[in-house]
Amino acid sequence: MKSEEIRTRFLKFFEKRGHAIIPSAPLVPLNDPSVLFNIAGMQPMVPYLLGQKHPMGTRIVDSQKCFRTVDIDEVGDNRHCTFFEMLGNWSLGDYFKEDAIKWSYEFLTSKDEGLGLDPSRIYITVFEGDKDVSRDDEAVEIWKKYMPESHIYYLPAKNNWWALGETGPCGPDTEIFYDINENPLGEMSHEQFVEADDAGKVIEIWNNVFMAYERTDANTVTPLSQKNIDTGMGLERIAMVCQKVSTVFETDVLAETVAIIKSESEKKGTFNYRSAYIITDHLRASAFLLADGAMPDNKGRGYVVRRIIRRAMVQADKIGLTKEDLFVVFNFLRSKYESAYPELKNEISFTQFSEELERFSKTLVQGLKEFEKGKDPFVLATTYGFPIEITLEICKEKGIEINIDAFNQKMSEHQKLSQTASAGMFKGGLANHNEKTIRLHTAHHLLLSALQQVLGNDVKQRGSNITEERLRMDFAFDRKMTDDEKKKVEDLVNENISRGLNVVRREMKREDAEQIGAEMEFGAKYPDIVSVYFIEDENGNHISKEFCGGPHVNNTKELETFKIQKEEASSQGVRRIKAILE
Repeated sequence: MKSEEIRTRFLKFFEKRGHAIIPSAPLVPLNDPSVLFNIAGMQPMVPYLLGQKHPMGTRIVDSQKCFRTVDIDEVGDNRHCTFFEMLGNWSLGDYFKEDAIKWSYEFLTSKDEGLGLDPSRIYITVFEGDKDVSRDDEAVEIWKKYMPESHIYYLPAKNNWWALGETGPCGPDTEIFYDINENPLGEMSHEQFVEADDAGKVIEIWNNVFMAYERTDANTVTPLSQKNIDTGMGLERIAMVCQKVSTVFETDVLAETVAIIKSESEKKGTFNYRSAYIITDHLRASAFLLADGAMPDNKGRGYVVRRIIRRAMVQADKIGLTKEDLFVVFNFLRSKYESAYPELKNEISFTQFSEELERFSKTLVQGLKEFEKGKDPFVLATTYGFPIEITLEICKEKGIEINIDAFNQKMSEHQKLSQTASAGMFKGGLANHNEKTIRLHTAHHLLLSALQQVLGNDVKQRGSNITEERLRMDFAFDRKMTDDEKKKVEDLVNENISRGLNVVRREMKREDAEQIGAEMEFGAKYPDIVSVYFIEDENGNHISKEFCGGPHVNNTKELETFKIQKEEASSQGVRRIKAILE
């Protein structure tokens, strides 16, 4: 059964049962600056799960586009994707466990309306209970109408409790697994099932969340005003099961794409599957991201788009593909999806893709030559446009080690936005490039300026770490700040926030930037042409000027109230400030 038929059958099955088919929300969240992309099927539905009335009623079904940056570096193996489709049916205070379970079973096993899967290969897990919510015996009793009890297992919250984040709507779930072995596993004990799951002998194909709770903080779970059903079934994963293949790249759409890449690459005799998988995934993701308005850029969402296009180009060069070959693959993927997602027909996305290929292709060959010569990764990024993640990946493939400590000192913030940074690979700078972190980054510049005004111009930055929750700055100073000094620094920062100062980036020669007194990070080495961010009033009077790669807000009026949380010793002669915007 083709992927398109699976999607269509799913939507029609639930439409017949009173669900309104709604289009996918864009990958770029419409009114949520706190996240870069929609990462789960339920993310656009959160307001309705919390009680807001949905314009299409209380029963909804959709196929939601999702994109997860956390998996970028894993793409290239046999199972990871950045982009995927999540099939989901929703009850917003309407039906609950009985109908949700019944319809899940019917869709999976029905040959006429559903997928016709073998019921004897299905296994079920349910929530075993904890201090907040009791064991879900109700779900077990319902499942026993369709499944032998020997195929049903209780598992803890880490397996069978679902939430989008640390707070928000949540609830216990029942997960549906399928035996993908040539010889059926049959009945299994609890321990045998867990072992089979760990070994990939059974795979989760569908999750039914009984979303009847809300977590307000780490210790508090309270009932919602309505009981909801939130289900999610990855289209690529269920296609693997229906098509009896072992990887997502062997399913129909992606297998056809890989075949095109293989055919062109083998003419040069350099084909490998890892490169083909990266190209396939990244071009598919690029097509959808561009169609939803995420344009290539040096910051935020645009950086992610640029990174995956350039990563695909590096892999294409490795197996002998040209940018013309990438055009063919990109357009093929658009054609395979545009009937379900008409936005892919938008020629603006193709234009943006073409321009990005042209932009990078001019420096790709020379940049790779410079890499072979041992060129500094910082120069590769700033001169040749190599995202640092790509440089690190090439180094890993070739067994080349980079001195991370020395490297970090040279990197400006725009090279530290990746998910690997937030996972701790890079120990300084920005954890990510979401809107909250960007605002704190701008406040960081105002803080250094204020410290110099209050404590003296000898104050110099000695390191930084900025997350979406707080900023942290280390600075050269030989004593503890007084309460009065901290208050003056806070007041200066907040005064400059309220003034609505412009934040302007200018490129200039390094010696010119040094001559005008632009602040630079201690120990960092900069290229001949540098990026300097100015915070200035409408007459061009500078409050702050710093060597920096960005990103920042456009005007300080976009910031909230600045508050110092702590001032403490960091090391000999170095103090540390932690601060927030509230």
